[in-house]
Amino acid sequence: MARYKVIVNPIAGGGAGEQAILRIERMLSGYGLDFDLVRTERPWHAADLAQEAVAAGYDAVIALGGDGTSNEVLNGLVQAKQAGVGTCAMGVLCVGTGNDFAYGVGIPLDLEEGCRALARGRTRWIDVGHAAGMRYFGNGIGIGFDAVVNIQAARMTRVRGFLRYLLAVLRTLLFYYHAPLTTIQVDEQVIEQPTLMTSVMNGRRMGGGFLMTPDAAPDDGLFDFCIAAKMNQLQMLSFVPRFLRGTQGGEKRITMGRARRVVVTCKESSLVAHADGETLCLDAHRLELELLPRHIEVICQPTPTPGPSPYEEEG
Repeated sequence: MARYKVIVNPIAGGGAGEQAILRIERMLSGYGLDFDLVRTERPWHAADLAQEAVAAGYDAVIALGGDGTSNEVLNGLVQAKQAGVGTCAMGVLCVGTGNDFAYGVGIPLDLEEGCRALARGRTRWIDVGHAAGMRYFGNGIGIGFDAVVNIQAARMTRVRGFLRYLLAVLRTLLFYYHAPLTTIQVDEQVIEQPTLMTSVMNGRRMGGGFLMTPDAAPDDGLFDFCIAAKMNQLQMLSFVPRFLRGTQGGEKRITMGRARRVVVTCKESSLVAHADGETLCLDAHRLELELLPRHIEVICQPTPTPGPSPYEEEG
């Protein structure tokens, strides 16, 4: 029988991780799964616990939390693989704010459906991104405006879910006009322009509802990218509903495409970036991003393609 290690972030989702434990234990036991559960106690503890689970011979490591917990578990599993310790599958039980990684790879966002998916045991291999010298990521990297929104959202502890990110976008619009001259190399193509935002994605969305790259697939061996050029405040506001529907492609100030490797350089200003919703850097001048094709196995629902975003079908 397969053995599952469930890594719980008790403070994920404003304490929803801790509150979900008894319910999760009942459901997993009801499916007859062989599992044990451990709580994280500090930043990057989930990555350490994931590596230990691989070394101990577990068949799957399950992240019970949000995108940050999933990112740490993914990093632990990739590091164990790179070190030759071994491999095992990854699962996610969602209690976080955005749950964008799970959405992008076809993992159910509902806890009951998530437990059912673990019991069924269907898996798929997905690509993994790597920010050189920093960390691995499963969903995406946001540089510039998107990263500042993420920092603002983290400060809004009284608001949960997609509303937190929407309010953070509106707050960031009030003061963030920074669009430094940036050089972005996507494979052999070079884009040099004043850039408001660069999103390099393996998944489809960020912030629980913003479809940065609506046509992305997490197992096609390519990043999808979305680059927004400099624009004024009113123009920025007008793009919010487009990103909610994923219809920003083709707009004059938006560049979208696919690449295996992306290098972002900015000499005149520091790059602010996040990876899977976690702050990656505040003062970098160069980011090198490379894709590792089909590098990790995830447990997902029977049909891996996610359903529409709540805003994808509007308009």
